[in-house]
Amino acid sequence: MALGNCLTMSLNGVLAQLVDVEANVGHGLPGIHVVGQTDTAISESRDRIKTAAFNSHLPWPKTKVVVSMSPASLPKSGSHFDLPIALAILAAQAEANFPTKGSTPSPARRLQRTLVLGELGLDGSVRPVAGIIPALLAAREKGIATLIVPPGNAAEATLVPDMDVLVASSLKEAFGWACGNRDLPRAASFSGSLTPVHPEKVGPDFCDIAGQTNAKWAAEVAAAGGHHLMMIGPPGSGKSMIASRLPTILPSLTPDQQVETTAIHSLTGIPGEVIERAPFIAPHSSVTRAALLGGGAGHPRPGAVSLAHNGVLFLDEASEVAAPVLDGLRAPLEEGQVRLARSRREVTYPARFQLVMAANPCRCAAEEPSKCRCNPHERMNYLSNLSGPLRDRLDMVVTLSGQAATINAEGEESSTVIAERVAIARERAAARWWADGIAARTNGDVPSSYLRRQRPATDAAMVMLSAYLADGEISQRGVDRVLRLSWTLADLEGKKQPDLDEVGRALDLRGSINVGRLAA
Repeated sequence: MALGNCLTMSLNGVLAQLVDVEANVGHGLPGIHVVGQTDTAISESRDRIKTAAFNSHLPWPKTKVVVSMSPASLPKSGSHFDLPIALAILAAQAEANFPTKGSTPSPARRLQRTLVLGELGLDGSVRPVAGIIPALLAAREKGIATLIVPPGNAAEATLVPDMDVLVASSLKEAFGWACGNRDLPRAASFSGSLTPVHPEKVGPDFCDIAGQTNAKWAAEVAAAGGHHLMMIGPPGSGKSMIASRLPTILPSLTPDQQVETTAIHSLTGIPGEVIERAPFIAPHSSVTRAALLGGGAGHPRPGAVSLAHNGVLFLDEASEVAAPVLDGLRAPLEEGQVRLARSRREVTYPARFQLVMAANPCRCAAEEPSKCRCNPHERMNYLSNLSGPLRDRLDMVVTLSGQAATINAEGEESSTVIAERVAIARERAAARWWADGIAARTNGDVPSSYLRRQRPATDAAMVMLSAYLADGEISQRGVDRVLRLSWTLADLEGKKQPDLDEVGRALDLRGSINVGRLAA
């Protein structure tokens, strides 16, 4: 009997739990028996692993092999188990052929404190897998310093500091390192393969948009405070152009945000891409609830709301999105996360994003109200798929005119100029909330109760808000969102506290939140 083992991980949302892979080579009919609550992908990997070892000309056991993965109570899925299973079996076979004597290092001993990830090709090559960053974070927390990853995951592996990340291109290379016969390159040497998804100063710019001054100003306010925005206007008025340019005026992600965001995107099977700028996710109007919120058989995958974490979620043609799908946004907008329950587990994904929605004013989408062919009832019901609670969670609703004031965009402000004002406003807000001991990056993140008690507007402004609340013109949630908007307007203007002017403008931005009446 001979044992070999190494470490790998099992994903649960964006968290990873270490899994100990043990292989025993003993007496019995040839075959690989895997135990430990595994899924179909792991069961099907047995022939792939064996073929990869043969094609790599590595010694393979000709007797019974039992592979155990613990903790046994933890569900395990994914192709990243290929390489650790193969190395554990090869280490056990090496131990059976050449038992370790004295202090001589053995493959089993070297792999014992090494976390291994990788899918195997039939030729023995190591292919990229999802979930590298959660695995690195879990390993660092448990004091595991050495990891072996595929070349395709090397770039994202460099995001987690203080880790010795080695890169194996093939099963033969990885086993050679375990035997002490060769060195593996470190992930840092693959930094040239790092691919920023949103490089700076590349792509669309706000200076491309002619006119629509009010809508562009609303986008600036949304970016400065992390507020949710809805734009209503006829086709061709610039709604999608403004929304797609919102990330260009948002600040670059912090190192912690880069790790968070890249980890989520890695789970979708897109390895090697490091998210440095705020992501912009724009699902089609036919999006399903599972695609928007996340789901799928086995291990639930993150949906659009999680892929937009730390960025922008844009829903174009919002009137065409199914009402139950839109209502699914209510919990993520309030909690900043989405919970996906399955029979064997519950997965939680981060989902703190800026929601931007766009819609036509009515079904005929006439450029001018005088040319509208819809009757009043049709106009009132056009956006009826937006429930009252969802509308109440929108901070701003702006109307775009059918025609720009000019067809020439020359002289329009660039994204760089707007981004500077946004950055200054965000710095003022961050300094204020940090001094108050509030963990908020933007005004949109500040708890409602704290705003009302500790950081209200001026007395006169609060009296006006109370009157709106008493008259039923605004809900309690609406009051909180107006206060957040008011603070953002004050930060953009360099004021120390919002007054009647800021609160009045915030109410104007929110005053047309009843999009049914607006469409009419």
